[in-house]
Amino acid sequence: MGPKSGVRGWGRRLLRRVLELDRPVPETSEAERAAFVERNFRWNAFVNLMDGSLYWLALSFISGSTIVPLFISKLTTSTVPIGIAAMIAQAGWSLPQIFTANWAERVPRRKPLVIYMSALVERPPFWMLAAAAAIAGKWAMLSLGLFLVAYAARILGGGMVAPAWQDMIARVIPLARRGRFWGLTSSLGVGCGVIGSLLSAWLLRTLPFPKSFVVLFLMAAVLTTTSWFFLAQTREPAQRVTAPRQSQRQFLASLPALVRQDPPFRRFLIARVLLALAAMGSGFVTVSALRRWSVSDATVGIYTAMQLVGMTAGNLLFGWLGDHHGHKRPLEWGALAYGAAFAVAWLAPAPAWYLATFVLLGIAAGAMTVSGMMVLLEFSEPERRPTYVGIGNTIVGVASIAGPLAATGLASIDVNWVFVPSVAFGLAAWAAMRWWVAEPRRAGAAE
Repeated sequence: MGPKSGVRGWGRRLLRRVLELDRPVPETSEAERAAFVERNFRWNAFVNLMDGSLYWLALSFISGSTIVPLFISKLTTSTVPIGIAAMIAQAGWSLPQIFTANWAERVPRRKPLVIYMSALVERPPFWMLAAAAAIAGKWAMLSLGLFLVAYAARILGGGMVAPAWQDMIARVIPLARRGRFWGLTSSLGVGCGVIGSLLSAWLLRTLPFPKSFVVLFLMAAVLTTTSWFFLAQTREPAQRVTAPRQSQRQFLASLPALVRQDPPFRRFLIARVLLALAAMGSGFVTVSALRRWSVSDATVGIYTAMQLVGMTAGNLLFGWLGDHHGHKRPLEWGALAYGAAFAVAWLAPAPAWYLATFVLLGIAAGAMTVSGMMVLLEFSEPERRPTYVGIGNTIVGVASIAGPLAATGLASIDVNWVFVPSVAFGLAAWAAMRWWVAEPRRAGAAE
C-alpha cells in the first residue's frame, strides 16, 4: 500500500469518526422517535432559536440589499461588482445543495455533518469580510476582490450545509410547530437586526470609511461564531439509513426522473423559479436611491431597518399562517409583495418612497425565509427530504443567477429599468402559485 492509499484510508476513518458513521444506530419505532422529539422539544427549540436569531442579527450587519452595495460603491463606480454580489446573494446559497444532498441522506445523524461542515466552510469567511474592509483604505481593488471571494465563500458554504441542516430541523421540530418556530426564530433575529441596522446607521455616520465597515463585519463574525456553539447543542434522534447507497454520479442521474414522476413538485418548482426571478431587482434599489437622490450612508442604514421591520412582521405572520393553512399561501403573498415593492421603486417621486419599498421587500423576504424553506420539507417522505430540499433550492439558485445577470445589463443602461421585469415576474409568480400549484400538506405529504 502506497503513501497515497494510506493517507486516503486515514482520511476515510477520520471522516467516519467525525460523522459518527460507526456509532451504533438503535432500532427505534416511529412512535419512540416522536417521543424523543417531544421530550427534547423545548431544549432543541431554545438552542436553535438562539443559533438562528444570532445568525439573523449578524446578517443585518452585512445586508445584501444595503450594506454590501454601499461598501462596493465606496471601492468602484462600476455596477458589475454589485451585480456579481447580488447574484451571489440570490443564488449562492441555493446552488450547491444538490451536490451535498446525497451525503445528507447517507448519514443516520445529520447533526455531525451540520456542525463540522459549518465550522469549516460557512463561519470562517465572516472573518475574511472584516479583513477585506481593513485593507480598503490602501488597496481598494484587492479589498474588492477579497470581499467578493469571502462573500461567495460564506454563502456557498451555507448552501453546502443547508440540506442536512434543514432535515435536522425537520427531525427535531414537529411539523405542526415548524412554521411558528422558524417564524419566531427569524423574527427575533430580525427584530434584533432592526436595532443592529440602527447601530449600523450610527456607525456609518460617525466612523470614517473603512473603519465603519471593519466594525460592522467584525460584529457579524463574532455573532455567527457564537451562534454555532448553540447549534452544536442540538439533540437529534438517530435514524437508520434506508435509502440505497449511490455514487454521486448515480444520484445526480436519478434526479430528472424523480422530478418527471412528481407533477405537483414539478409545478411548484416552475412557480418558485418565477418567484426567484421576481427578486432580480433587490440588489439595485439602494443603487437607485444613491444615483437618483444621493442619499447619505445613514439613510441606507434606515433603509436596512425598514427592510428588517417588514421581515419581522412577515416572519411572524407567515410562520403562523404556514402552521395553520400550509406554506403555499405565504408564497403567494410574497410574490405580490415583490411586485408592489419594485413598482414603488420604479415610480417613486422622492427618496422617502423607498421606505415602503424596503418594508415590502422585507415582507417578501419573510415569505421566502419561512415558507420558502419549510414547504420543501413537505413534498416527500422523511428519508428523501434532503434530496427534495437540494433539488428545490438548487433550481431556484440557477434561476437566481439569470435574474441578477439580466438586472446588471439593464442597470448599465438605466438602473430603474431593472424594476420593470421584477414587477412582471412577481405577478406571474403569484398567478402560478395561486391557481396552478397544489398545497402539499393537503396532498398528504409526510411529516
